[in-house]
Amino acid sequence: MSRLFFSERFVLLAILANAVVIFFLNFPALEHDPFLLVLDHFFLSFFLVEAMVKIKVLSWPVYWKDGWNRFDFLVVVFSLPSLLSGLIDVPDTSAVLVLRMFRMLRLLRFFRFIPHIGKLLEGLLRAVKSSVFVLISFAVITFLLSLFTCTAFREVAPEYFGNPLISAYSIFQLFTVEGWNEIPSLIAERWQDPVWSFFAKLYFVFIVLGGGMFGMSFVTAIFVDEMTLDNNRDLEKKIDMLTRKIGELERALKR
Repeated sequence: MSRLFFSERFVLLAILANAVVIFFLNFPALEHDPFLLVLDHFFLSFFLVEAMVKIKVLSWPVYWKDGWNRFDFLVVVFSLPSLLSGLIDVPDTSAVLVLRMFRMLRLLRFFRFIPHIGKLLEGLLRAVKSSVFVLISFAVITFLLSLFTCTAFREVAPEYFGNPLISAYSIFQLFTVEGWNEIPSLIAERWQDPVWSFFAKLYFVFIVLGGGMFGMSFVTAIFVDEMTLDNNRDLEKKIDMLTRKIGELERALKR
């Protein structure tokens, strides 16, 4: 029986089935359905028993040594409060939302079944480390632009630049080139001065070009380059090996 809990395929099927149950529980008409709640508590109990069986068979030090076991154990522990919704009458407050979020944590176990997830995480961490100074510079530029734009256009467009926080969000929205023309068009319409309206549009064009097209592209290029570094290294090793074999073959032919 304990072999089932060590079967990756069996555990994956349990996670998929639990995901389907959680999917239906998020419909307002089904969130209090007794049958679905019983199924959800069954799957949580299953994952808890799985962890206990693995700890008993492997021993705690061996079990905890594996990174994925630690991840699974923490996910199960943090999702245990969702059992409260079935054991006690929880009032319909923010506590219900917290319990639902704990329930969602179980779906994080999908990550361990993604092929080469370890390499992907290593690449992501390497990309963050390599671009940390670029990200800091980008954040500083966003901060300065948000302050300047807030000062210049606070009275004209308070919904976009009413305070530094709103202004920072609007600047970041412009960097993503999401509806970038709506903001300068609104300012030009409210200003009604053709000269100032022209300079306002020109100012936002520079923000979109500098931060959106060049800045975001630069950050994305660094991330992609670091994420694919492992593949490039493998290719370089194969090319070096092929070059050595060609050299050895040429020397053998000359003899």
